[in-house]
Amino acid sequence: MLAIFKKSVVDPPKELQSPASLQSSNKAVSPEETMKDFLASNSNNGFSIGFMDKAFLAYSKPPSSSNAQQRLFCGLNGIYCIFLGSLNNLWALNKQYGLSKGTNEAMLVSEAYRTLRDRGPFPAHEVLKGLEGSFGFVIYDHKAGNVFVALGADETAKMFWGIASDGSVMISDSVDHIKGSCLKSFAPFPSGCMYHSESGLKSFEHPSYKMKAMPRVDSEGAMCGACFKVDVYSKVNSMPRVGSSANWANWGQQA
Repeated sequence: MLAIFKKSVVDPPKELQSPASLQSSNKAVSPEETMKDFLASNSNNGFSIGFMDKAFLAYSKPPSSSNAQQRLFCGLNGIYCIFLGSLNNLWALNKQYGLSKGTNEAMLVSEAYRTLRDRGPFPAHEVLKGLEGSFGFVIYDHKAGNVFVALGADETAKMFWGIASDGSVMISDSVDHIKGSCLKSFAPFPSGCMYHSESGLKSFEHPSYKMKAMPRVDSEGAMCGACFKVDVYSKVNSMPRVGSSANWANWGQQA
């Protein structure tokens, strides 16, 4: 999978940008060319969808081998989701949200996001901590123009994110899909964390602590985009109350 979000849509952590990308003798491939390459390499089972030069999502079915990680795509009511992995408690969550038995993980996560966006009955971190299994997902809310990304804490599912030469943010389950455009400005997406385009990067496993950037150097000695970890010595000021009328997306801004 491959997701591209223009800089007008997302504001990634500045530490994800590596100065080595600006100094590199290699010419960065444009995100558009990377998208074309992705589709060309998945010509039999891949597709992409674009949103007025703001966002692009590309998806391909996983290999048919028995050990391949599940990969799902869905679009419901202007909410588009690519989901990686699987949930052990899918049946119970479908019942909780009043969804049918045939609802898959991508549909469930989209509905959970919509519920948080529209009603905010619980903090986002509580909802994510209720997902049992190995998972990662990228959501683009076309109506609100927001991006929501999360990766499970068990470190089985993998995602990578980076900043392309034009300032776009690229996210993929394969680092090879983004390296050509991001050069050194990429890193693994941190496990147990969520990113929202309005509230930034947070840990849903440890929501009372801030995140800190950890410098990362590759085998060539070049500075790469930073990894991010929970800073156990830096707590947020307070956890806000969340009521039925609260906008969950503002949770990170209030904390």
